[in-house]
Amino acid sequence: MENVHLVPEEEDDDLYTGYNDYNPTFDSEDLHNDVGFQQAVRTSHGRRPPMTAKYPGTAIGGRPIGTAYGSRMPVGTAMGRPMTGAVQDGAARPMTAVRAAGYSSSIARGSVFDPLGQSKGPAPPLERQNEDTPEEKIKILEKKVNDLIEESCLAHAHGDLQLSLEKAKEAGRKERALVRQREQTGTADHINLDLTYSVLFNLANQYASNDMYTEALNTYQVIVKNKMFNNAGRLKVNMANIYFKQKNYTKAIKFYRMALDQISNAHNAMRIKIMQNIGVVFIHMGQYSDAITSFEYIMSENPNIKTGFNLILCYYAIGDRERMKKAFQKLICVPLGIDDEDKYIPANDDPHANMVIEAIKNDKLHQMERDRKALAEKYIMTSAKLIAPAIESSFAAGFDWCVDMVKGSQYVELANDLEINKAITYLRQRDFKQAVETLKMFEKKDSRVKSAAATNLSFLYFLEKDYDQADRYAELAMTADRYNPAALINKGNTVFVKEDYEKAAEFYKEALRNDSSCTEALYNLGLTYKRLGRLEEALDCFLKLHAILRNSAQVMYQLANLYEMLEDPHQAIEWLMQLTSVTPTDAQVLAKLGDLYDNEGDKSQAFQYYYESYRYFPSNISVIEWLGAYYIDTQFCEKAIQYFERATLIQPTQVKWQLMVASCYRRSGNYQKALETYKDIHRKFPENVECLRFLVRLCTDMGLKEVQDYATKLKKVEKMKEIREQRVRSGRESSARGRREGSAGSGSSSSPINTPPLRASVSRSEAKYSPVLQQGRDSGQSNHGTSAKGERLSVKLKTLPGSNEPYEASTQQEIDASYVDPLGPQMQRPKTAARKRTEEDEFADEELGDDLLPE
Repeated sequence: MENVHLVPEEEDDDLYTGYNDYNPTFDSEDLHNDVGFQQAVRTSHGRRPPMTAKYPGTAIGGRPIGTAYGSRMPVGTAMGRPMTGAVQDGAARPMTAVRAAGYSSSIARGSVFDPLGQSKGPAPPLERQNEDTPEEKIKILEKKVNDLIEESCLAHAHGDLQLSLEKAKEAGRKERALVRQREQTGTADHINLDLTYSVLFNLANQYASNDMYTEALNTYQVIVKNKMFNNAGRLKVNMANIYFKQKNYTKAIKFYRMALDQISNAHNAMRIKIMQNIGVVFIHMGQYSDAITSFEYIMSENPNIKTGFNLILCYYAIGDRERMKKAFQKLICVPLGIDDEDKYIPANDDPHANMVIEAIKNDKLHQMERDRKALAEKYIMTSAKLIAPAIESSFAAGFDWCVDMVKGSQYVELANDLEINKAITYLRQRDFKQAVETLKMFEKKDSRVKSAAATNLSFLYFLEKDYDQADRYAELAMTADRYNPAALINKGNTVFVKEDYEKAAEFYKEALRNDSSCTEALYNLGLTYKRLGRLEEALDCFLKLHAILRNSAQVMYQLANLYEMLEDPHQAIEWLMQLTSVTPTDAQVLAKLGDLYDNEGDKSQAFQYYYESYRYFPSNISVIEWLGAYYIDTQFCEKAIQYFERATLIQPTQVKWQLMVASCYRRSGNYQKALETYKDIHRKFPENVECLRFLVRLCTDMGLKEVQDYATKLKKVEKMKEIREQRVRSGRESSARGRREGSAGSGSSSSPINTPPLRASVSRSEAKYSPVLQQGRDSGQSNHGTSAKGERLSVKLKTLPGSNEPYEASTQQEIDASYVDPLGPQMQRPKTAARKRTEEDEFADEELGDDLLPE
C-alpha cells in the first residue's frame, strides 16, 4: 500500500493524471545506479540457471529496483518485475514481449545464437501429390487438351495445315476421353463446357482451312445445336462462308440472315459486316437490286471504302448514270480515320520531339495508315476509270467530271493521276494525238507530275521513232526529277539507237543507282555491254537479272546466246533447256536447241527438237529445210516429200522446193509422179533449165514422144541464157572501162570521189516469205526474243544431178538456201521504261512505266 497514492477529494480531476506513471522495471535511464544490474554485468550472476519455484514469482525476489521517483525500495512478487524464466510444473513459460528475440534463460550454457533455426538443416521436401487420384488425372488430361489446341493454332499460323488438323483431331479424342472419365467418376456435373467449345470450334476451323467443307459444316452443326453454348448462333456466319466457297449462294444468304437475326443491335459493327457479305453474295447471284439495298443501308449507317466501291459496281451493272455519280461522291467523302501526314514532319528543333517522330514514322500504325490510304486511292482510281466512259456522252467528259469531283475532296492529289489515266485511255483507243496533247498539259505542273508526263511523252515519241522529240522529253523528265529511273532509261534508249553505247551504259547505271531493283535498266545495260563486245560483263548483268526474274524467258535466252558467243555450247544448251520449261511451245527455242545439237553432231537429238519445233510452228522454212535434208540423208525420200510440199505452199515462187519434191519422187522410184511434177514445174517456170533437163532425161528413158519438144525448148532456153550472160559480161566490161577512163581524166583532182559502199538489202516481196516474220505475225506466238534473227540460216541440201549424171549419182552438189531477215535481231533492242506492249513497237518487250500505267 505504500505505492498507492490517493487523490484528495477536494482536488479537481486532472485529465492527464497517471500519464507519466509506468512500471519502474522498464526504467533504463538509471541502470548505472542499479546495483543488481551492475553486479550481473560484472560477474556471472546473470548467467546462473533459472531458479525453480512451485508458484510463479520473480527470479530474484527482494532486490531493490529503480523507480521513477528516484528511490530504491523492495518490490514484492505482486508488484515486482515480470517473471522471464520461471518454470511452472516443469514446463517453460511462454515467451513474453520483454524477452529479446532468440534469448531464453533456460538455454544451456554454450549454445549458439540461432533465432531462425538454421542449425536444424534444410526443410524436408514437399510431399508429392498422388497422381493416381481421379481429380489429378482429370486435371492432367485437361492440360493435354489445352496444349494440343495451342499446338494446332500455332501450326495453322505457320502454314502447316495438315499438322494443325491432326492436332485438332487429337485434341477432340482427348476431350471425349476426358468426358467419359468424368462420367465414370461421377463428376459429370463439372464438365468444362468452355474446353469442349474450344475443341469443336478449332476442329471446325481446321476442317475449313483444309477444304474439308462437309466435315466443317457437321462440326459447326454440333456446336450450334447445343443449347448449352452461349452465342453459338454467331458461328452460322462461318457456315455461310463455307457455303459461299462452295458457290451455294442460296444457303449462304439463308445462314447470313439467320446469324443476323441472332446478333443484337448492340453489336452494330458485326451486323454491318454480315450485311456486306450478303450484298457480295447477291452480286455473285446477279441480283444487283438486292445487293444495292444492302450496300445503301451500310453507306447510310457506317460508310466504308469497300462498300462504296461495290455500290458503284452495282450501279454500273444496271447502267444508272445519276446514281453512279452520287455513289462516287459518297465514296470520295468516306472518312479514312487516319491522321494527317504533317504530324510526321519535324516542326521545331526539339531533339526529343524529333526522336519521337522518327520512332513513329515507320511503325506498324503508320504502315497501316499508309496501306489504308493506298487502298482507298486504288478504289477511287478504279471507280473513276470504270464510270468515266459511262456517265457522260464521251469518256473525256466523264474523266473531266471525275477530276473536278476529286479536286474538291481529300484526295486532291489523285486528280493528276486521273489526267494521266485519261491519256492512257487515248492510247488504248489509238488516238496518239490526243494522248500527247493531254500529257503536254502537265509541263507546267509540279515536278512529280511533270516528270511522269514527260516520261510518257518520251516513250510515245520513241515508239513513233521520233528520237529527237523522245530525247527532248527525256531531258525534260530528268530535269524535273533527276532521280526518276524511267526518265533515265528513256534517255539511255534514245542514245542507244544512235549507237552511242558507252553513253547509254552510263544512263542505265545511273538509273540502277537510283533504283537498284529497276529490271529494265539492268536488262538494257546487259544489251549495251553485248553490243560493245564486253560479253563477260553482259553475262554478269543477265545472271543478276535472272536472280530477280527467275522465270523470264528473255533473260534465259540472252544467257544462252551469250554462252554460245563465248563458245560454250553445253551451257547454252542447259539454259535453253531451262527456257523450254518456261515456254515449252516456243518453236524458235526448240529450233535453236536442234541447231546446237546438230553442231555438236548429235543428229538424233537435233531431229527431236526440230520435229517438235515443226509441230508447233510448221511454217519455219529453215526447220522444214533441215527436216527434209535429214530424211534425204537417211534415205527416206518419201517422208521428205511432205516437208518440201509444205515449203512449196509457203514460198510458191521459189522453184527449188518444187524441184526437190520431184527429185524425191525420182529417188524413191516413182518416175511417173516425178514426170508429172516436172511437167507442172515447166508450166509454171518455162525457162527453168534444170526442169527441162530432167524432162528430157525422163522422157528419153521412158520412151515418150514429148522428148523432142522438151529438147528443142531446152536448147532455146540455154541459148537465151548464154545471150543474157554475154550481155551482162559486156555491160560489166564497158562500165569498168568507163570508170578507168573517168579516173584517168580526173587525175588532176585534189581529192578522189568516194562512192558509198553497197548495202545488202532484201525486197519486201522476199521479206514476206521470211519464216521469222511469219512466225511473229501469223502464229500468234510471242517470240520472247528467242529467234536468232539477223544470222544467215543455211542448210546443205543435195541438188539435182546434172543432165549427164545417173539418177542415183554418187557425187553431190550443195545448194546454199539462205536468207537475211530485214528486221534484224529483236531481242537485242533496248527495253523502254514502260510496261504496256504495243504492236507498232519493233523492240522486244517495251513496257510503259509506272507513271503511265499505275496498277
